[in-house]
Amino acid sequence: MLEVRDLGLGVREIRPRRFADERGFFSEVWNAETWREAGLELQFVQDNHSLSRARGVLRGLHFQSPPFAQEKLVRVTRGSVFDVAVDIRSGSPTFGQWVSVVLSAEAWNQVLVPAGFAHGFLTLEPDTEVQYKVTAPYSAAHDRAIRWNDPAIGIEWPLEEAELTLSAKDQAAPLLAQADTGF
Repeated sequence: MLEVRDLGLGVREIRPRRFADERGFFSEVWNAETWREAGLELQFVQDNHSLSRARGVLRGLHFQSPPFAQEKLVRVTRGSVFDVAVDIRSGSPTFGQWVSVVLSAEAWNQVLVPAGFAHGFLTLEPDTEVQYKVTAPYSAAHDRAIRWNDPAIGIEWPLEEAELTLSAKDQAAPLLAQADTGF
């Protein structure tokens, strides 16, 4: 059984079943047939895994432009993150709006981010590991980002800016109004 909750904007939180006993647990985190029965038909082509050593690492807001736009299934296998998705589809009535969810190894939840959304996460604990599946392969020519603190979007990050660690790429990302998203 798969528990699916709409977070808004078409972003979904998913909780796969976890079977636990004295040895530990087992969980089927992805099964094409089970997901198809839940109305979620996806063809993943690549798995990614990141480790953030410190609390306060912010990765994002990232996306790939068409024809390499990606849907992402994101989960945390150690630690926790504040996960964000921003609608960057120019004709969308929810353009520039965002939703968030805390993903954690303890909660064993996942988030499904549709294509046409910028995605990012902020680590809430040290040594946090994030794994995610995508529906299109990485393409450097289509790799894009928008500014994590764009005031027009207004994401309410749970940590102060002085506590954050960002890559040079993420620090230099354009505002959404200046970005060529391709959507």
